[in-house]
Amino acid sequence: MSNTRDYNKEFLDTKDHKYAYNFDFDVMHYYMLRSFEPFFKEGNFLELGSFKGDFTKRFLPYFDDITCLEASDEAIKEAREKLGDDINYVHGLLEDVELPTTYDNIILTHVLEHLDDPVGVMKRVNDEWLSDTGRFFLVCPNANAPSRQIAVKMGLITHNSAITPAEKEHGHRITYSLDTLERDARAAGLKVVHRSGIFFKALANFQWDRLLKTDIISPEYLEGCFQLGHIYPDLCSSIFLMCEKGE
Repeated sequence: MSNTRDYNKEFLDTKDHKYAYNFDFDVMHYYMLRSFEPFFKEGNFLELGSFKGDFTKRFLPYFDDITCLEASDEAIKEAREKLGDDINYVHGLLEDVELPTTYDNIILTHVLEHLDDPVGVMKRVNDEWLSDTGRFFLVCPNANAPSRQIAVKMGLITHNSAITPAEKEHGHRITYSLDTLERDARAAGLKVVHRSGIFFKALANFQWDRLLKTDIISPEYLEGCFQLGHIYPDLCSSIFLMCEKGE
């Protein structure tokens, strides 16, 4: 684990790349929740890497006991201003934080690719934090998304799983595909129960942000991209594993 990372700096927008786009907040968060909902368990809820609470607020109707773990104290401050003190906020690193209990629902969305030791952290999820009947919801950006494959053919990036300079500034360490994500989850001891993709995506996030301001994209079109993602998970914006506790 590097001691030189500045987690408050990593979530800042760069000159040519946002840390998060409206597409993430308005489209992907909604469809991630749709993907998770059938698998929710009764009980408590832990969000690992909660950022500023924009995704957290979507879980408020589902869970009364919510804990958010975040490495950036500035992000926690903004989340607290948005959501109040009904949520348990923990400031710390996934690699060394101590949590007081186990959890029935744990989510890790677009965080694993930022970690220096992703397998080690997922091993902590399996061994320390996930209850015996709990479920772990794991989502990462997809190396094989058509938008990335098009960028390769355009000469903008060298290969599907490349880490761009902007992604590196935001703390990315790896770009996962379904096979490598499942490889690391299994290496951590987790039992992979369900695998899928979330939202068929052929455009870059900044292109989506522009389109969403127009009437070109309808709700029906968005729903079609979500449904198509079930047929072609390897061509989705994000890849999703639902895991349970392994032996």
